[in-house]
Amino acid sequence: MGMGKLIAVVGNAGVGKTTFTRAFCERFHFVALLEQHAERPFQDKFSSDLRNYALANQIDYLLFRAEQEIQVRRGSAVGVEDGGLDQDYYIFTRLFHKKGFLTDPEYRLCERLYSSLRQLLPVPDLMIRLNAPRQVILERRTVRTRELDIATSDDVTAIEALLEGWMAVNPAPVVAVDASRDDPAFAAALAALEGQLQPFLSDRGTMGS
Repeated sequence: MGMGKLIAVVGNAGVGKTTFTRAFCERFHFVALLEQHAERPFQDKFSSDLRNYALANQIDYLLFRAEQEIQVRRGSAVGVEDGGLDQDYYIFTRLFHKKGFLTDPEYRLCERLYSSLRQLLPVPDLMIRLNAPRQVILERRTVRTRELDIATSDDVTAIEALLEGWMAVNPAPVVAVDASRDDPAFAAALAALEGQLQPFLSDRGTMGS
């Protein structure tokens, strides 16, 4: 592994993780590591056949996120994930198991994969948790343009509970950001963060190959 650093932007579905990540990377010249919903090979199939493609979709996402982390760690850049390996396991894999899309054995397989990957890869150097009231998130979801979105507005409360449980055991340092303001570019939130990012601002090199 090299010296690349990793920041994960985490939060509820619809709180603005991807928008924040893009704005964050543009402002500080970091490398954006996005979910790439449209490019994932099973996402479209999963959206139309939740039961039969849940396992393939989750395994693909866990591996894809780990591959992104490996690329960052091998280089010298600061990579910023919208969500990431830990969120894909602690939130979405657990949510889909709770909703019955993943059977108990399938969930345990995902758990084994996540645990093995995280043992091989260091946890993110920083997590930025975006917080907003449930009503704000629901309002944002009404104007969301994402074509493939498995988590629904009905899942917002369950996801928040999963987030709280995850944060109780998460070993990575976390900075909370109030994402409730009507500020589509997150300008105020990013300005407030700058003072806490000094360890990262000197490490903006290149990605590994």
